Amino acid sequence: MFDYAEFPEQRQDKIKQLLAQHGKVVCAQLAPELNVSEHTIRRDLKELANLGLCKRVYGGAVSELPPSGNFLNRENVNSEIKEQLARHAVTLIKPESCVFFDAGTTNLAIARQLPAGMVLTAVTNSPLIAAELMHHEAVEVIFPGGRINKQTGGATGIDTLRHIEKMFFDQCLLGACAFDADEGVTVFEYDDAEFKKCLVTRSSEIIVTLTADKIATLARYQVASCDEITTLVVEDSLSKPALNALRNKKLDVILAR
Repeated sequence: MFDYAEFPEQRQDKIKQLLAQHGKVVCAQLAPELNVSEHTIRRDLKELANLGLCKRVYGGAVSELPPSGNFLNRENVNSEIKEQLARHAVTLIKPESCVFFDAGTTNLAIARQLPAGMVLTAVTNSPLIAAELMHHEAVEVIFPGGRINKQTGGATGIDTLRHIEKMFFDQCLLGACAFDADEGVTVFEYDDAEFKKCLVTRSSEIIVTLTADKIATLARYQVASCDEITTLVVEDSLSKPALNALRNKKLDVILAR
């Protein structure tokens, strides 16, 4: 067995490897596995967090995603996976309901999968999603205007917020930059987080559709806890530990195959 106590660089490499595999590490489990004290593990995690490689949470750390660039750059990333996720997520949309399509490339893929002839009131802060929904004659499209954030691809300013504060939604397809079983939905932009929090309070159901790389990770600002999420649609390639952590939170998890 390798003596990780004597080689801190190799120990931290092992921690980085475990973070990449599982998205999360726990001090109480790592200490005996690496034959060091929990204090040593906490010090290692602090150093890795200072390098931007993880984010410390109570009892351990989770992977921290780097900002993924603007909306247009992300649109064609993992496009086949997003289409696969969209085929499952679109079946959750209830006809003759009022649905908010939050800005996001996966939600754009869902809008493209909407069945022809579905009667729906669709509200979105994304001009690209609004344009896609315009192809459906039976869909009433409402676009709350405002300044477009090029990172998120949607309007999230005060004008947009005031508009949705006067509405109630049967369902919300909520966008997310990251999702963790303990911390819930998190995003990189402050205004985006405040906007999404408002959506959560105005919606009867919250549906979140995510690629596997966003699971067991954290972004900067918290939006919603697992208790506030109705359904989570994820890739079936999700690791077993990450899937078990989500199901332990009593989340309704749909695996897209």
